[in-house]
Amino acid sequence: MMNDLIPLVNKLQDVFSTIGSDTVDLPQIIVVGSQSSGKSSVLENIVQKDFLPRGNGIVTRRPLVLQLINIQNTEESKVEEYGEFLHAPDQKFTDFTEIRREIEAETARVAGQNKGISKSPINLRIYSPNVLNLTLVDLPGLTKIPIGDQPTDIEKQTRSLVYEYISKPNSIILAVSPANVDLVNSESLKLAKQVDPEGKRTIGVLTKLDLMDAGTNALEILTGRVLPLKLGFIGIVNRSQQDIVGNKPMVEALKSEAEFFKNHPAYRNIASRCGTHFLAKSLNNILMNHIRERLPDIKTRINSLITQTSHELLSYGDPKLEGKSNRGALILKLLTKFANDFVSSIDGTTSDISTKELCGGARIYYIFNNVFGAALESITPCGNLSVQDIRTAIRNSTGPRPSLFVPEIAFDLLVRPQISLLEPPSLRCVELVYEELLKICHSCGSQELSRYPRLQARLLEVVSDLLREQQGPTSSYVESLISIQRAYVNTNHPDFIGGGGAISDLVKKNEKKRKEFEKLNRRANNYSNSSGIHASVNGINKDEIHDGSPISDILKESSGTRETINLQNGMNNPSSWAQRESFLTYFFGSGNKTDRTVLPDQPVPSRNGNFSRDNEDLDKLENISLNEDTLHLTEREEMETQLIRSLITSYFNIVRKTIQDIVPKAIMHLLVNHSRESVQNRLVSELYKEELFSELLQEDENLASERQKCKTMLDVYRKAFEVINEAM
Repeated sequence: MMNDLIPLVNKLQDVFSTIGSDTVDLPQIIVVGSQSSGKSSVLENIVQKDFLPRGNGIVTRRPLVLQLINIQNTEESKVEEYGEFLHAPDQKFTDFTEIRREIEAETARVAGQNKGISKSPINLRIYSPNVLNLTLVDLPGLTKIPIGDQPTDIEKQTRSLVYEYISKPNSIILAVSPANVDLVNSESLKLAKQVDPEGKRTIGVLTKLDLMDAGTNALEILTGRVLPLKLGFIGIVNRSQQDIVGNKPMVEALKSEAEFFKNHPAYRNIASRCGTHFLAKSLNNILMNHIRERLPDIKTRINSLITQTSHELLSYGDPKLEGKSNRGALILKLLTKFANDFVSSIDGTTSDISTKELCGGARIYYIFNNVFGAALESITPCGNLSVQDIRTAIRNSTGPRPSLFVPEIAFDLLVRPQISLLEPPSLRCVELVYEELLKICHSCGSQELSRYPRLQARLLEVVSDLLREQQGPTSSYVESLISIQRAYVNTNHPDFIGGGGAISDLVKKNEKKRKEFEKLNRRANNYSNSSGIHASVNGINKDEIHDGSPISDILKESSGTRETINLQNGMNNPSSWAQRESFLTYFFGSGNKTDRTVLPDQPVPSRNGNFSRDNEDLDKLENISLNEDTLHLTEREEMETQLIRSLITSYFNIVRKTIQDIVPKAIMHLLVNHSRESVQNRLVSELYKEELFSELLQEDENLASERQKCKTMLDVYRKAFEVINEAM
C-alpha cells in the first residue's frame, strides 16, 4: 500500500485537474527558491534529464506539477523513458528537448509572450526507471527587481503565487537556498517561516556548496545547528554552467557530486545524508508518510464534498422530470408555490422571516400606523387660513346685510376646503401599499423557479397587472371617502364642539387673557411708582421703554396678545375692561351701538349730512381689498374669527379621525385582501395553458451551465472517492 500512495495522489491530481478545482488540499511537495538559486537544476538532477526551460529572468512562469512515476526495466529490454502532458494525453514525448519546448509553448499560450506569470498549472508526468515516485510543484523563482520586459509588480505576483501554494496545510515546502549566500537572506526560507513557523513541514536544500569561499563550509547549517527544521537540510552540488553548456551527462554529474561529498573534509562524515540520491529518497519517504497521515482527512473531505454537491445539484432540478407528461404538473406546482409565498409574506407566516428589517405585511402596517398617521397629524386644521380669509368669508356670507350672529354659511364655506387637505396623504397611502405589494411580489419565488426566467417574468407580470387593476378602484374609493365628508357637514356630530361650546371656550380664553393683562398692568404700575416713570391712562410713556428695562421685559413676556400690542402702541385703555358689557351683549350687539369700522376711502358724512370723498367720486370705487395693511380688525371681527377657527378645528379633527380609521380598512379590503385571495386563480387562468408550457419552461442558459458544472464536479468527487477506496 505504501508504494501505491504517491501514484494514488497523482491520480487524484489528474482527476481534479479536469475541473481546475483546488477544493481538496492534496499532499504535494512545493519547490520554492529565488532566481539563480539552482532550483531547476535540483529538479533536473532528480529526474536525471535536461527538460526545463533555461534563460535569463523568469523562465518558469506557470506552476509545473511534476509527477515522477517509477517504471521497472524488464529482463528482456530496458523500458523507454518518456513524458506526457495532461493537456496532450495522446502524445508521448520521448525526446526531453521536446518536453522543454512544449513547456515553453504552453506557457506562452496561457501567460503570453512577455515575462508575466499565470496561476494556471502545467501537468507533466514523467515515466522513468531512474526516478522514485514523487509529486513536485515547481513555482516561478522569487525576484525583487523587474528586468527587461518583466512586469513592474513581478515581485508581488510571484510572492502571491508562492504563498498561495505553500500556505496549504497538506503541502511540504522544499526551500532551495544557495550556500554561497548568507542564510538570513534566503527568500525561500523567509516565506516558509511565515506559513510554517515551527518548521514541521519544511525541508531545506543547500545548493552551490562547491562555490563557497575557501575555508568556509555549511556544516553547521546541514546539521541543523543554525536553523532547526524537523525535516532537516540536505546539501546538493548541481552542474556548473560549463557542464550544462558542454552537455555533461547527468550520470557523470551525479558521480562528481558523490565524489565531492565523499572527499570534502567537512562533509565526508555526513556524505551519506547529502546529494541528489539521498534527496530523492528522502522526499519519497517524506511524501509517502505525509500522504498516509492525511489520507483519512482527504477521504472525509471528499465525502463531504459529494454530499454538498449532491444537494446543490438537486436544487437545480432534474431536466428528466420535465417531459411533456410532467410539464403541466410542474407549472401548476410552481404557480401554487409562488401564490402561497405571496400570501404568507403578507400574513407574516413565511418560514424565513427576517430578523434584521421589516418585510411583507409588517411594512404595510408601518405605512398605515406610522407613515399615513403621521402625515394626517402633520396637517394643521387652520394652517392655511389667514385671519383675512376668515373675515372675508364671514362678510361675503352675509351679503349687504349686517349679521346678528356668526353666519353658518361661512363655516361651511371654510371647512370643506380644509377637509380636502386629507386627500393627498390618503392617496399617497394607497400608492405606498401598492408599491409594497409589488416588492413582496418580486421577493417571492424559489431557486427552482429561477431556473425558468420566462415563467418568473410572466408571474411577476400577471401579479403586477392584478395589483394595478385594483389600485385604480382603491384610489377612486378613497377619493370618494373625502368627497363624502365634504358633501355633508354634520354639525350634529356628538363630538362636535358646537356654537355654545365654542363661545364658552372663547369666554374662558378671553377671561384668562384679561387676568394676565391686569397682572402685567399692575407690575408695570408698581415699577412706574417705584422708579418715577409716569404711566398714563392710555399707555406707558414710550421714552421710558428701552431694552433691558423691566417694562420691556413685561412687554416681551406677553408678546403676541392683542392687549399687549395695544399697550405698546398706546391704544388700549386698561380701565375699559371693567366698563365693558358682558360678552354676549358685546358680541351680538345691543341695537344702540354702531360699527365704527370704516373702509379705505369710505365716504364719511359731513356736518351738513352730505357724503364726500377726498380724492375721487363714489362711482369709481372698485375691487375693495380687505387686507391687513388697509383694514384693521374690529373687536367683534376678532371674536368672530376666533369662533370660526374653533369650530373648524373641532370638525376637522372629527373628520381626520374618521379618515385615519376608514382609509386603511378600504385599502385592506379593496387592494390587499382582494389581491391575496385572487392571486392564485389569476395565475392559473393566465398561465396554465398547454400552448405556453414549452415557452415558460425554457431554462436559463447560465443556470443550465451551472448544473452541468455541478454534475461534472460531483462525478469527479465520486471518482476520487473510488480511487481512495481502491487504494485502501
